[in-house]
Amino acid sequence: MTVISTTPDRENLELTVVAEFDASVEQVWQVWENPRKLEKWWGPPTWPATFTGFDFSDGGMAEYHMTGPEGGREAGYWRFLAIEANRKIRFKDGFAKEDGSLNEDMPTMVMTMTLDEADGKTTMTTVSKFNSADELEQLLEMGMAEGITLAMGQIDDVL
Repeated sequence: MTVISTTPDRENLELTVVAEFDASVEQVWQVWENPRKLEKWWGPPTWPATFTGFDFSDGGMAEYHMTGPEGGREAGYWRFLAIEANRKIRFKDGFAKEDGSLNEDMPTMVMTMTLDEADGKTTMTTVSKFNSADELEQLLEMGMAEGITLAMGQIDDVL
């Protein structure tokens, strides 16, 4: 498995995931920049994602839904806040309703993904920052830590 650690930090309201790949920064960047590659890993193996909108630019949006094994759907969105090619992506991550509108009843977080290359390997670190301890706990109870670990564990197959 490519994921080295998944660490909730309740004091700082963060969830950090660190993964390492036998690939260049440019190759790992592509699994974020290309929505067809994202669909192969974003979401746990039994809940694959389909990206229905993808404007990969500062201020742009990505819209997607994940489909469960029984056919149920959960929708989400990203609003890209900052993109530094082959280095960093920062985006607001949230839930959406079935019609694609934002689900304001669910928590949002800001995720920052950074890539660092050394000795022919790339380390990918994602830090999700939550608005409150309650929101962090709610998503941990929903299985976010396990889900993102399983999802990122699929990246090697995409590379």
